[in-house]
Amino acid sequence: MTRHRVAIVGAGIGAEHLTGFLANSERFDVAVICDLDASRAEPLVQQARAKGSSTAYANDLDAVLSDSSVDIIDICLPPQLHKQTILNALTCNKHVVCEKPLVASLAEIDEVAEMLNSSDRLLMPVFQYRFGNGMGALLDLIKAGLAGKPLVATVETHWNRLSDYYHVPWRGKWATELGGAVVGHAIHNHDLLCRVFGPVASVQADLATRVNPIETEDCGSLLYRMSSGALVTSSVTLGGAVDHSRLRFCFEHLTAESGLEPYNPGTAPWQFQARGPQETLGDAQAVIDETVAAHVLHVEGYARQFERLGEALDGTAALPVTLADARASLELITAIYQADATGARVTLPLLADAPGYGNWTV
Repeated sequence: MTRHRVAIVGAGIGAEHLTGFLANSERFDVAVICDLDASRAEPLVQQARAKGSSTAYANDLDAVLSDSSVDIIDICLPPQLHKQTILNALTCNKHVVCEKPLVASLAEIDEVAEMLNSSDRLLMPVFQYRFGNGMGALLDLIKAGLAGKPLVATVETHWNRLSDYYHVPWRGKWATELGGAVVGHAIHNHDLLCRVFGPVASVQADLATRVNPIETEDCGSLLYRMSSGALVTSSVTLGGAVDHSRLRFCFEHLTAESGLEPYNPGTAPWQFQARGPQETLGDAQAVIDETVAAHVLHVEGYARQFERLGEALDGTAALPVTLADARASLELITAIYQADATGARVTLPLLADAPGYGNWTV
């Protein structure tokens, strides 16, 4: 097992990434915390050193990229900086981990794909909500054939963002955050939706700014038809009294519902209820209980995604989240904004000449 040296670039959400890497200290050594603000980065440096990492502080990204001892660049910067940092890291022959949204358009992700395809490096987008025990149990039940045909689902992303949240200069602006609640908040729940129900075939959308005086949307009502024929409603707001997320899936033979955990809706406990003839419900419930029990002790979130990254780097497993996964997420964002702008149902997949391919805010 190879121990890879990581540079975390950005000490905001980078603090959460650090915890995930430290949970996999046999696979990763956090070599650098890079941030322009030393006072924000230094506590992370000390946290990593206390756990045995040989961590240093840096404020010069170019120097970090040119450091041949660093294997992985973990990008935790504001969204508008993602694309160029990814390209620079690949040019310097680094593996890349990057927060969402990966880049600002389908055109940009296709540019990244072209460079990635000509390299021998790995690029892993971050979708840590996938790696929850409740989500894992549901996917196993589907794989076992217990769920049956997907019918309908509801997705709630009801979070609370007061005006002080937007004191961070890049938030709430198209040029720097690249979008509003659809991009920065509901993106994970929509990824989980597609993970469970498969790809979106069409979307209708109505977006609005109703909570705070910002450029981007903070409320949305979305209607999806999935490729399977299933129907989905998604409700998004940053004006909830508290932060909560909830997903509810109705299949032919199973109904599954998450808890309300906003920052890890994939985590257990989920509620699973079998549907069918009375004489078979007991057997189905026994399979459900056994499947849920098998996931109780799994690590979750960033720690699990980074564990899987380590396996991929060692060649013992596939990369857990791929560029194609990120592209599907950005394609859905593009379709949502197009549907809102036109008032029409937008069909996926989108072509290169689709409105918004080069800039979803157009």
